[in-house]
Amino acid sequence: MTNALTRLLEIAPAPGEPRRKDWDEVERSLEAELPADNKELIHVYGGSNWDDYLYVLEPGCANEDHDLIEWAEHQAEDLEDLWEFEKKPAELEVEGSRVIPWATTDNGECLYWLVRPGLEPDQWTVMVNEARGDRWKHFSVSCTQFLVSAPEGELQSSILSSLFPRAAHEFRRLGAV
Repeated sequence: MTNALTRLLEIAPAPGEPRRKDWDEVERSLEAELPADNKELIHVYGGSNWDDYLYVLEPGCANEDHDLIEWAEHQAEDLEDLWEFEKKPAELEVEGSRVIPWATTDNGECLYWLVRPGLEPDQWTVMVNEARGDRWKHFSVSCTQFLVSAPEGELQSSILSSLFPRAAHEFRRLGAV
């Protein structure tokens, strides 16, 4: 278990039964191996909502609105269309770079892994894109490190809501709607 996940468990104890996933099938669908810390996060928490704002996407989520595979397909298409009119972030100018969504927010911001050629999934970092805008912010942390650092105030972004994180942290596992 990563240090970040251990710290996250201190903030929000595990909600119950672990989630089992066929990661080989998920990774085939995404055409990418995923970071080990995300697999652990999903195993422990599943698709989840943090501080009533940030939604961690889960492959095969019981709440279809937060299915990682669906989000990845739609975001890839939407971003390609968008970049016909807007400039790509500098981090994506490197040939073969791309982003894969791993979380979203109430306001429509999207959190992505920055996937770069030659980097293993456990080396991927986080990119945040504002809702309905072209601002991007890069964070040199993993998704679980981001998730634990933001609520602890170690990491801040002008793109995310000023109400995140809350002083008293809330967590809930996403269920079917």
